[in-house]
Amino acid sequence: MFTGIIEEVGRIRRIGGGQLAIDCQKVVEDATLGDSIAVNGVCLTVTSFDKNHFTADVMPETVRRTSLAELSKCSPVNLERALTLSSRLGGHIVSGHIDGTGEIVSFKEEGNAILMKIAAGSELLRYIVEKGSVALDGISLTVAAVTDTDFTVSLIPHTREVTNLGSKKAGSTINIETDVLGKYVEKMLDGNKTQKNAGGLSRAFLLENGF
Repeated sequence: MFTGIIEEVGRIRRIGGGQLAIDCQKVVEDATLGDSIAVNGVCLTVTSFDKNHFTADVMPETVRRTSLAELSKCSPVNLERALTLSSRLGGHIVSGHIDGTGEIVSFKEEGNAILMKIAAGSELLRYIVEKGSVALDGISLTVAAVTDTDFTVSLIPHTREVTNLGSKKAGSTINIETDVLGKYVEKMLDGNKTQKNAGGLSRAFLLENGF
């Protein structure tokens, strides 16, 4: 699990053959083999490392579902180590499992903030709510507005400076992980509907059958 607070922006050293090598320093300070590190929001497992970089394997399903295939040598990537029991939850609960990608539509300045609009499919937008949380390339952000075709988040200048968003522009692809709580709530509600439709055990059923 992660919190969506980026610790460091690394650079792609090498990519290909189902593997990423990333130049970095902070996230490998206390690394061990098998650790989880989020790369642009994607949870990857450390397979080797030294004080200046780490490598991780990338599965075909991960490539299909995320924007990692668009990375090239020297691309900036957001990095965050997995939470520990003593970590502060500065953002929101992020699993590192990307739901899909969106396309940045525009950046618009509003006072000291920057509004970033992102187009996304309905399968993602159903879990995105105004004032709720969303992880974009692993960054925990608050949703400012939602429509049927897109949503908007508000950025402070600091966020663009310390993440890869400073290199993004209109047309860029971005990884999206929606709030896991919304998905669990939907699953529970669907389960209740299924149980009712299937005539599951209920107070009415017990009364009708003499209990």
